[in-house]
Amino acid sequence: MRISIIPALFLLLGASSAMAQTDRWQQRVKYKMDIRMDVKTNQFTGKQQLEYTNNSPDTLFRVFYHLQWNAFQPNSMMDVRSRELGKIIVGKDAKGVNKHDWDSRVTDRISKLQPNEIGYQKVRSLTMDGRQQQFRTEETILVVDLDKPILPRSTVTFDMEFEAQVPVQIRRSGRNNKEGVDYSMAQWYPKMAEYDYEGWHPTPYVAREFYGIWGDFDVKITIDKKYVLAGTGYLQNPQQIGYGYETKGTKVTRPAGNTLTWHFVAPNVHDFVWAADPDYKHITQPVDGFTAHFFYIENDTTRTTWPQLAKMIPVAYEYIKKHFGAYTYKQYSFIQGGDGGMEYPMATLIMGNGKMDGLYGVAIHEWMHSWYQGMLATNESLYPWMDEGFTTFAEDNAIGNTVDSLAGRWHQSPSYRNYFALVRSGFEEPISTHADHYNTNYAYSISSYSKGAVFLEQLGYVIGAANRDAGLLRYYNDWRFKHPNANDFIRVMEKESGIQLDWYLQYMRNTTKHIDYALDSIYETGGKTVVVLRRAGEFPMPVDLLVEMKDGRKEMHYIPLTIMFGNKPNEDEKVKRIVHDGWRWTHPTYSLTLDVPISQLRSINIDPSMRLADIDRENNKAVAP
Repeated sequence: MRISIIPALFLLLGASSAMAQTDRWQQRVKYKMDIRMDVKTNQFTGKQQLEYTNNSPDTLFRVFYHLQWNAFQPNSMMDVRSRELGKIIVGKDAKGVNKHDWDSRVTDRISKLQPNEIGYQKVRSLTMDGRQQQFRTEETILVVDLDKPILPRSTVTFDMEFEAQVPVQIRRSGRNNKEGVDYSMAQWYPKMAEYDYEGWHPTPYVAREFYGIWGDFDVKITIDKKYVLAGTGYLQNPQQIGYGYETKGTKVTRPAGNTLTWHFVAPNVHDFVWAADPDYKHITQPVDGFTAHFFYIENDTTRTTWPQLAKMIPVAYEYIKKHFGAYTYKQYSFIQGGDGGMEYPMATLIMGNGKMDGLYGVAIHEWMHSWYQGMLATNESLYPWMDEGFTTFAEDNAIGNTVDSLAGRWHQSPSYRNYFALVRSGFEEPISTHADHYNTNYAYSISSYSKGAVFLEQLGYVIGAANRDAGLLRYYNDWRFKHPNANDFIRVMEKESGIQLDWYLQYMRNTTKHIDYALDSIYETGGKTVVVLRRAGEFPMPVDLLVEMKDGRKEMHYIPLTIMFGNKPNEDEKVKRIVHDGWRWTHPTYSLTLDVPISQLRSINIDPSMRLADIDRENNKAVAP
């Protein structure tokens, strides 16, 4: 999801490294759903058959489903959480007016919903292998106490009948969004919660994001014939549907009656989203190995911007495929809808009436989630920085390297600026904080998006950008469809670089300690210059020290940490590099000697690349008078 990180808007991790095995077991699901939508009442009924395979070594005595639309009711957890956070002041605007910690899309809107505006999902019946099961609803979670346990490595079938009312568009899903899209159908069905090596994850829906089981979806949606649908998966009956899905030049034969049944199949995904509007225009764009679909409501702006977006996607993909891996599926849909931008497997909902740069930005961000949310899919409640942060890093690099006007810029500088602002604000919390339990929206958003991106860019400083980039491809290839955690990621980077990185993960993830290196003193002895460096902050890091001579010569003095047990490669062969003995993290100062007198020096600069997230750069550089 792409969100604003302007201050006005806005269970620890710790899985054992022993779990970092690429053959980690995964639960498996097969959904078959038949939905009948009444567009007059904004309600639908559904039948769901769920084949659930317990690949774990554990016996399961109960299961959990998500019923996320129940959050859109007065006094829900999402409602109260939003109103409580809105009481917090996180700063002042340019006019000196207090900025409250609202998510501006939610604020107090849920508390004001009328009965015909709320969302709900009500389970009417549930059987397992034909036997009725006992269940209870705890707001957004359905708790099912099984009459017989599900044994390890066995499969059972759940059959459910349910009904739902589409809420007024407030957060991600709903009806009649600000741009006039009738239905943004996310989180619309009862969804089995994930069970993994950490146990069940029945996370109540209070605004954050999701975690799901990979499986296969077979979905039939019956709706008024005038509606055009878009979503996850491959349409199975395009010649009965038309609306741009049919083979070009062929005849569409729709069945009689006022409704159409749209049949989608989606293999190996962990969620399913769809959207519907009678005014959707549907265009397609072939890309390397798959087809991109675009659905938007045409107006004076979109009739130019969306076709242009379609033409830009193949160029972006050339960069994305090279640096982050190939897109796995044969289809992806960019769909106007929702409340900003939100990612789902094989599709995204994005606001679509903005200017071209904004549309391209949100489209690339949400599409990059196909890698970190769609195909790698860490638990976003526990590791939001591994999804949003890595996606932000990839988005900024992909856009920066495909838009001519951005050439030559440092594409990660906005993330560093946002992170430094969070440090100054006093609201920072460790990024190991569960996404739902941050004290402020402000801290959550910058920690997840910006600090997550800084994590990756600064990792390039620690092990070398080339190692980091190769490691990202290795991470994708090794952990795709396996729900990796932070330890899994850092082990990949250790293998790629040959450098020990446990210290980096622990400081970045579990603390709010900050980096601050300084030039402590510079003096001459015996015709040589002694430079004393000081670690003023609590976060130890290796140091790149650039020395420039008055005659134009340059030297990069590299000081690794001893706990790295290795050195990063030279990143600039044009500059002489001198590798020094390691800095022991327990020692606050470090001295090195330059074989020139002070009179020959022009400047000394800690980290000229600016990738070190040093919170005070004023003490990093000395310039000769």
